[in-house]
Amino acid sequence: MKQLNNFCKNLKKNFIPKIQDTKSPVRFWSEKDVLDGKTVDAYVIIFRTKGCSWALKSGCTMCGYFNDSAWKNVSDNDMLTQFDRVMQRYSGEKIVKIFTSGSFLDDREITPKVRDKILSNLSEKTNKISVESRPEYVKDEKLSKIHDIVQSKTFEVGIGLETSNDFLREHAINKGFTFNEYKKAAALLKKYKFKLKTYVLIKPPFITEKQAIEDCVNTVKDIKSYTDIISFNPTNVQRRTLVEYLWRRDQYRPPWLWSIVEILKQSKTKTDALVKCDVAGGGSRRGAHNCPKCDRKVLDSITKFSLCQDVKAFEGLDCTCKQNWLDQLDIENLTFGSIVDFSGINK
Repeated sequence: MKQLNNFCKNLKKNFIPKIQDTKSPVRFWSEKDVLDGKTVDAYVIIFRTKGCSWALKSGCTMCGYFNDSAWKNVSDNDMLTQFDRVMQRYSGEKIVKIFTSGSFLDDREITPKVRDKILSNLSEKTNKISVESRPEYVKDEKLSKIHDIVQSKTFEVGIGLETSNDFLREHAINKGFTFNEYKKAAALLKKYKFKLKTYVLIKPPFITEKQAIEDCVNTVKDIKSYTDIISFNPTNVQRRTLVEYLWRRDQYRPPWLWSIVEILKQSKTKTDALVKCDVAGGGSRRGAHNCPKCDRKVLDSITKFSLCQDVKAFEGLDCTCKQNWLDQLDIENLTFGSIVDFSGINK
């Protein structure tokens, strides 16, 4: 949709990156993840690159990761300097997860020379390498070369499908690709025995809380035969996005944590894939939240479920705000989804 496309583009019209040092990564840290059914340590790296090619052209309605991008070309030497710096803190974690705020397989963002050097280095050190890419960069020739480099090590590509509903992806998310393109990328990854992690967005703008739950569950049904991992991403309010534009006008509320719990419980009964959820900004007004009384407890249960894959992690969860959530599911169609947030958290 051209109007939505232009709106997302115009939000970045006067954007100037705060950090210009292209020799420094955005962030890196260690966290827990699952590998072969066991909880292990994972090393997470966010490189500072030129930025997502789609964000530079227009961008998704909820994505503000361009705020951490250089917004200019980053030399191969600077990219490798970033890599050297983060590897000084590497402690033998069995999984290394690479994020670029865009696509690791996009040659305009990460050149083949840099990509090959990073993968060659990591394949000698870790058991699993996880990267992200839009489906248009998942090409046969590129995957063949990566296969030669990583050999027997587990290689995973995460694709932000967001939803299996093409209408929602175009008119609410402005993603710029179709479900069929995702399926073609999935088939190529399977050809080389690479893993696929599919990101599913919880509550894009312009739909109700109840519709968001239904869309996530329907998406799980549609992708279960294509993906190895389903990673739910609840929408959080990021700077210079259409979501923030709506949120500041009380026309958008990030999802309830109760909705996330419901989605995870239902999804686990419909797929054998690993189902997980990373709640960025959870418990804040800009992130998924219930109320201050129960946010921490519910967030901890979501983290626990993501590691153990047992819905018993949600047993015993309750709060007076749960009735408010249920009431919203009942009445929000009458208010077109614009319900005032009475969570008690200040903006």
